[in-house]
Amino acid sequence: MRFSFPAALVVLASPVTAAAGEVSFERDVLPVLTRAGCNMGACHGNLNGKGGLKLSLKAEDAAFDFAALTRDMLARRTDPIRPAESLILQKATAQVPHEGGARFAQSSAEYAILRDWISRGCKRDAPGGPVLTKLVVTPASKILVAPADRFRVSAVAHFSDGSRRDVTALSAFEFTQVGVAKINPDGEVLREQTGEVVLLVRYLSQVEPVRIVFLPNRPVPDTGGAVANNEIDRLVFAQLNELRLRPAELAADHVFLRRAYLDAIGLLPTPEETKAFLASADPKKREKLIDSLLARPEFAEYWAQKWSDLLRNEEKSLDKKGVAVFYRWIAAQLAADRPLNEFARDVLAARGSTYANPPANFWRAIRDPLQRSESVAQVFLGIRVGCARCHNHPFDRWTIDDYYGFAALFTRIEYRVLENKRRDDLDKHEFVGEQVVWQNRTAEMQNPRTKGTAKPRFLGAPTPDLGDGDRLAAVADWIASPTNPFFARAQVNRIWLHLMGRGLVDPNDDFRLTNPPSNPPLLEWLAGDFAKGGFRLKRTVKAVMTSRTYQLAATTRDRGTMSDDLHHSHAMVQPLEAEQLLDALAQVTGVPVQFKGYPIGMRANQIPAPPQTGRRFGGDGMGERFLKVFGKPERLLTCECERNDDPGLLQAFQLITGDLMNALVRDPDGRLGKMLSAGKSDAEMLDEFYLAALCRPPTAAESKKLLALLAGAKDRRAAWEDVLWALLNSKEFLLRR
Repeated sequence: MRFSFPAALVVLASPVTAAAGEVSFERDVLPVLTRAGCNMGACHGNLNGKGGLKLSLKAEDAAFDFAALTRDMLARRTDPIRPAESLILQKATAQVPHEGGARFAQSSAEYAILRDWISRGCKRDAPGGPVLTKLVVTPASKILVAPADRFRVSAVAHFSDGSRRDVTALSAFEFTQVGVAKINPDGEVLREQTGEVVLLVRYLSQVEPVRIVFLPNRPVPDTGGAVANNEIDRLVFAQLNELRLRPAELAADHVFLRRAYLDAIGLLPTPEETKAFLASADPKKREKLIDSLLARPEFAEYWAQKWSDLLRNEEKSLDKKGVAVFYRWIAAQLAADRPLNEFARDVLAARGSTYANPPANFWRAIRDPLQRSESVAQVFLGIRVGCARCHNHPFDRWTIDDYYGFAALFTRIEYRVLENKRRDDLDKHEFVGEQVVWQNRTAEMQNPRTKGTAKPRFLGAPTPDLGDGDRLAAVADWIASPTNPFFARAQVNRIWLHLMGRGLVDPNDDFRLTNPPSNPPLLEWLAGDFAKGGFRLKRTVKAVMTSRTYQLAATTRDRGTMSDDLHHSHAMVQPLEAEQLLDALAQVTGVPVQFKGYPIGMRANQIPAPPQTGRRFGGDGMGERFLKVFGKPERLLTCECERNDDPGLLQAFQLITGDLMNALVRDPDGRLGKMLSAGKSDAEMLDEFYLAALCRPPTAAESKKLLALLAGAKDRRAAWEDVLWALLNSKEFLLRR
């Protein structure tokens, strides 16, 4: 944004640079405005400003702010002749009406700094002055055990000339959640309730997090029985010990078995597999089971669905054949345990026919250069850069120039349509048929801030001069490089999310200083081990699954530990994913689900992208409807957040009275019908159904009640349908625990 003023006014307003020892506009005045909240997004830092005053967001543009305060509105906001009558002071102290209310008192240090700067002529800092290079906040983390309820933080700024300065009184403080703690203007943190919170300390462009934990006065737990299986356990147990949390006992064999099957291959074990595992006395049977699951083809099929969700492998933007070839290609890479960085390189550098070169479908699904850059950053780097589209990122280091420079890497992607038929005349992106992805070496991205051509740049790393070279290959090589600072951390965090229920950084694709990991040493170890092991998915999955942390029970011995949902002192109870649940229902009942356009017998986790329900796709099948109700994503976003597992009435209706549930339970050729025809006893049938659904035999109490119910039934088939329906609606079946 540029200002135009009469020449006389410009002369009068020309700043005299501040001398040493005086109040600095950039190092004193701007931090005061940030600390008071004046330049936040909810106030004058808004894209459109507030009340006629617009400031740069969190003081990101000192020149813009100086002009707004000293020249805009005929310089009414700052009055060097009568400093106390300056609007910036009168409004901030509520001496005149101000929508934002009083921001500080006339007796405050903030008021004194602003008044001093104004009275000395609103001077601007001399060019070439020292710039902020680092902010050191101590302590970096703090754990307090009751009755301790307070401590003090200090912030020291380091400048390019080697000088240091205590800027605690000029720093802005913000908590990631309210109600746990509060902070005084002088940096004293006080407990409001027990819990964990992160304090963000900001001075100019630097933000440092301080992790704070207020613990009740509970004893240090005895963890002598919790033997670490690997480095993951050592890092997790060390943190639990600091937090005085005792890890849960190991999960029972049948719980671990069911969990491992669902997490690794998305299926339940057969009754025969369950019996063999439960009967085994081999001390290494859990590790051997994990090895066998990772070697099964279902592992690649299941994890290919996860990557298909992220890479937007859906029929609306592609077509049925494009979805199929892309899914099969992804599954083949995972089955071969291809290094994930090489997998990423193939996707990002892809071009050519979307049929002959399946990864090119990724670019076919994302047609806009800005969406491409945001998607690549989110999936492969764990960075959400979207907030920098209009202004510098309010919570991260990315600038507008970073955003459009990164987007410039993906501007040259173009498409050639080969004898395609448009599916929907109102949507220019919907085609059925082959397309060719190619690069237009003349296309460029405009930077709206400079109005010039955006120079391609990598995020947070030096960028070579690409000239007219292959930009896709360049960014693909950078992301796949073992030295890339983001890729490994983003991928291991995603693996941890899928196996443990929550990422070490949450949301899992939002890495930034203001969103620190729950266990930083563990994240760094996982990323380093992932890179050291050649970026192999199976190797990292095995490391997590063989850890004692993964194998802990969902119930704990300590009542207070149940409130821990961050540090993995116990397993997280989660609802089954849509595909897992539908396949499990089909497995237990022995009735395959028919998907429109696919042969009978294909599982939900084998369908590249089941046809969407509704008029456009020619049907509203029970299986498709079930998957949609239970949260299968439409793959319109490059984010795990699109999958919704929140329970609701529609889900309850599907399970209680849904057409699909009734069809599965009543099918005469299902498991129930076959066992009745084979003349099996009620006790034999009960054992088999329990093993198929819950991976355990029924307890004595369950057997007694259910066998008595069945024995007194007039219609044996109807009674068994009720028992099967109840089993499939039990929490133990519907949840992964």
